[in-house]
Amino acid sequence: MMPDQELNPAEADRLAAGRWLFAQPCNFKFGVVDVNGLPNDDLTEIAFAGRSNVGKSSLINALTGQKALARTSSTPGRTQELNFFALAERNESTQALWMVDMPGYGYAKESKSKIAAWNKLLRNYLRGRMNLRRVFVLIDTRHGIKSNDMDFLNLLDEAAVSYQIVLTKADKPKETALAATLETMQTALVKRPAAHPEMIATSAVKGHGINLLQAEIAGLVDLSAIGYKA
Repeated sequence: MMPDQELNPAEADRLAAGRWLFAQPCNFKFGVVDVNGLPNDDLTEIAFAGRSNVGKSSLINALTGQKALARTSSTPGRTQELNFFALAERNESTQALWMVDMPGYGYAKESKSKIAAWNKLLRNYLRGRMNLRRVFVLIDTRHGIKSNDMDFLNLLDEAAVSYQIVLTKADKPKETALAATLETMQTALVKRPAAHPEMIATSAVKGHGINLLQAEIAGLVDLSAIGYKA
């Protein structure tokens, strides 16, 4: 899906729902380093994954309109646990969903033992989380899908976890190059069983596509249960 497409009434409603959801409170709650520390699976859950330094923290901050909700760093691999954020949290027992920032992959400077521990955590999380509605896999628009991205997509397909590609830093390439990247990636994903058919191009800096991603996430949640009226 390209940024700034003309809207029809149904899409306008989706965007309105996304704006409303991400105008609600969002707070960092805790980090998890072992699946035994995961919260109960009674809430809708979505997750963000991608190569180290792909811009996950910046995207989460842009989605929520908070400059420092998720920590950003010029050092790849800083996120070393599953970080849980409560979105639309009204009190300790009422919130719309969990947003999970997963450890970045593809950072070779960490020790083999630490990388193995991260990979084990990711596999156990993906294979045992029944309330995980979708993983948004972030891909740097300038580089496209790399081999370790493909490894992660294979893991998601094997675990039968629904995922959707989100291109980051879409303000960097020219429009023609962006369109070519989208077409190439669409072809690569067409035969993947767990892949969502549409991709979303975003820029945390320029704000491109942020509303589309907000709307996509809102569509996974029962917003009426927390007071939304279309």
